[in-house]
Parts: sequence; C-alpha cells; structure tokens
Amino acid sequence: MDKPISYQVSSESAALSVRPVPKGQTATWKDFIALTKPGILRSNLIAAFAGFWLASHWHLQYAELIFMLVGTALVMASSCVFNNYFDRELDTKMTRTQNRALPTGKVSPRTVLWYAITLGVSGLAVLFAFSGLLAGIFGIVGMFVYVVIYTLWLKRSSTWSTSIGAISGAMPPVIGYVAASGKIDLGAWMLFALLFLWQPPHFWALGIRRMEEYRAAGYPLLPVVKGAQRTKLQMFPYLFLLLPIPVLMYVYNYTGMWFLVIGEIMSLAWILLALKGVRTQDNDAWAKKVFLFSVNYLTILLIVIVFDTVRL
Repeated sequence: MDKPISYQVSSESAALSVRPVPKGQTATWKDFIALTKPGILRSNLIAAFAGFWLASHWHLQYAELIFMLVGTALVMASSCVFNNYFDRELDTKMTRTQNRALPTGKVSPRTVLWYAITLGVSGLAVLFAFSGLLAGIFGIVGMFVYVVIYTLWLKRSSTWSTSIGAISGAMPPVIGYVAASGKIDLGAWMLFALLFLWQPPHFWALGIRRMEEYRAAGYPLLPVVKGAQRTKLQMFPYLFLLLPIPVLMYVYNYTGMWFLVIGEIMSLAWILLALKGVRTQDNDAWAKKVFLFSVNYLTILLIVIVFDTVRL
C-alpha cells in the first residue's frame, strides 16, 4: 500500500475557508436532496433492481422489490450524506464541490449529521425487517466501507482508496440479489465482481480530468500520486477481469446469449479505448470519453441483464 502523503488540511484552516452564504440565502429541499448525491443513488438503484430481478428469474414479488429499493436507497443516501459531512472541509478546495450546501454554510454540520443518521437507521430497519438478514448485513457492510474505510481513512491517506472503496459500490446488486433469493451463490458473486471491477477505471477517468483539483484538496488519488500514465496502465487489470463475467453468467445459466455477446463486445471496446489512452497526449479529452463510456457500459449491461435473465 502506498505511503500516506502530507496533503492533510487542518480543520482550522479549512473552517476559515468556508465561503459565507449570501444574506437571505437558506437551504431548500433541493439542497437536502443534493446531499444524498442523486446521480449515485440512481445508478445504484438500477444495479439493485438488476440483482433482485436476476435472482427472481422473472418471478417478481413486487412488495419485496419495493421494500428492498426503499431500504437500499435510504442506506445509500445515508452513506452519501455522511460522506458530505466528513468531507465538508476538503470540499471547499475543489471547484466542483465548493458550492455544495455544507461548504457554503447553507446547512449546519449538526443538521447534516442527524440527517445521515436518520436515513441510515431507517434504511437498515427496512432491509432487516422486509428484505432479510443477509440484505441488512450487506447494507451495513456497504455503509461501513464507504463511510469509515473509504471516506475517513483511505481517501485521505492512500491511492488504494478507489479499489477498496469499490466494495461499497458493489453492494447494491448483492443486496437486491439476496433479498430475492435469501442466499449467496455464484450469481451474487458475479454481480459483485461486475460492479467492483467497473468502478476503479470509471473513477480514475474522472480523477485524471480533475487531477489538479484533487491535488489542491489534498486527496492522494492515484493520478495525483502516480501520474496519468500510471493510472491508465492500472486500469487494464480491472478491464481484462471484466471479460470472463458475461461468459460465466452464460455458462452457469444466469443470463442468455444476448448478455454474453453484448457484454463481451462492450468490454473489448473499453479495452481498446483504454489502449488509445496509452499513446494520447490529450488526457482530458480521452478521460472524458472513458468516463462517459463507462457510464453507458454499466447502464447497458444492467439493462441487458434484466431482459436476458434466464427464466426458471
């Protein structure tokens, strides 16, 4: 593991850098929604739905599905709000985050902390009560990894933050799967692997584009510590490991031929796009293409999983 670098920002200096709110400007319901990071919620709820659908094999229990989605959404929202709470000082250092409700002072840290706690307790209660023990346990695992391991520890001290933090991002489809099946089997592990391996190349593309912002904020992200070229090369193990997943899901009768073909084509296309990045000098344009491709990659594959799940 890489040694921590001395980018830490003291709480006193960060607190002084919080930009004052213009007179008369107060928080709205949109600010509280923004604290939950709706973009992250949206993509992860699609993944949770795909996991539930895959385990159901087209025999859906709609009440169970709704409770699972509600519980998962609340747990993920809580994790994102905790992330905003603990990163409020460092967020003042980045252009893309300095206008959030906490850095600008529109919402008090105490209010945000209680908001996060309320969401988390409610979400876990729903999962344990209506989705089963395994779903609740995986909800706790996701929250712990994202809030404690990623946000409070590795994000501030190591380039491994993205890779280890990917565990939390891989939890939603697993929660959906075990909520429907009540067990952990190869299907759950394949969904976990798909989301886990997808995240580092996806996030590193953003990191390359925002490298100087992350450097200014003091985050030891891989592009900041090792540079863009090393980061590009680091993507390849994850991309190559994505290749067997559609094959295994087809061979073990979880999905059909469509997911096999589309999954392999898109995985190979991502590898080819990554190879172009090794030689390019325009890192920003290339990273933007990779980031957008990665978003479409996951969305398309999750949709195909839903429609190509084998009926039992």
